[in-house]
Amino acid sequence: MVFMGTPAFAVPALESLLCGDDRLIGVVTQKDRPVGRGLKPQASPVKERARQAGVPVLEPENLRDPAFLEGLRDLSPELIVVVAFGQILPEVVLGLPPLGCINVHASLLPRYRGAAPIQWAILNGESLTGVTVIQMNERMDAGDILLARETAIGPEEDALGLSRRLSRLGAEVLTEAIRGLKKGTLHRTPQREPEATYAPRLRKEDGKIDWGRGADEIARKVRALVQWPVAYTRWKRRLLKIHRARPIPAGGWGRPGEVVKADRGGLWVQTGEGCLEILELQQESRPKMDARAFLHGQGEVLGLVLGE
Repeated sequence: MVFMGTPAFAVPALESLLCGDDRLIGVVTQKDRPVGRGLKPQASPVKERARQAGVPVLEPENLRDPAFLEGLRDLSPELIVVVAFGQILPEVVLGLPPLGCINVHASLLPRYRGAAPIQWAILNGESLTGVTVIQMNERMDAGDILLARETAIGPEEDALGLSRRLSRLGAEVLTEAIRGLKKGTLHRTPQREPEATYAPRLRKEDGKIDWGRGADEIARKVRALVQWPVAYTRWKRRLLKIHRARPIPAGGWGRPGEVVKADRGGLWVQTGEGCLEILELQQESRPKMDARAFLHGQGEVLGLVLGE
């Protein structure tokens, strides 16, 4: 068996294969990427775990590269398992293993196909999500469903916490799916195309707060984008990132974006509907801090309008 994955989300699935009955003969992951101010190359979480386990690692730039394909053929995998790998698999890879390629996706397909299903589920106010194991084809996240498991999204759960839960749930469902696939007890169910929705890759501008929106919607943005790009606005013409916030039903005291409360009781901002209580934030070139620490030394801020 060969595993293909890259971020931390994929590590629990990799762990389940390392502890399983089938021998993991190789791991395919993205090449080291520059991170931090020094842009030092850093291995992916999947690569680090594979190294610790002594599993051979392949890092192709292009999945159609002849040298990579030759190395993959030499491994002769019976099955390829894909979890958040980061590249679309070409037909030449999909057709290589006898049992095909299966993928663990962090949504209840056909809803939220694409790169950011967890974030878009929170942004859209979904109360349920889950994981789906599919038999892969050439279309993005459109293969037949082998197994799915749903779970509720907590009312204050952010994308980081939900991602951790879904990664563990995905590992459990993957183990069950592989067992059923090998026994021939799984039934492939084609996805219902009319029900398909999409979760495109996030852009930096998706984090910009429109204070004319309701407090519930803005709070979902904060929770959904907590890892990247982080919800942001302007405070005295400087960038201000908001890491934690919650909606307050009361409001109507000012115009959207106006600070209507700023004391030991909290930092409240008027929105198009209700107020947003900001709990943790980060001014440009400063560390994250809670609202009380932030307000210390700011002077009079009541009436200040964020975003201007």
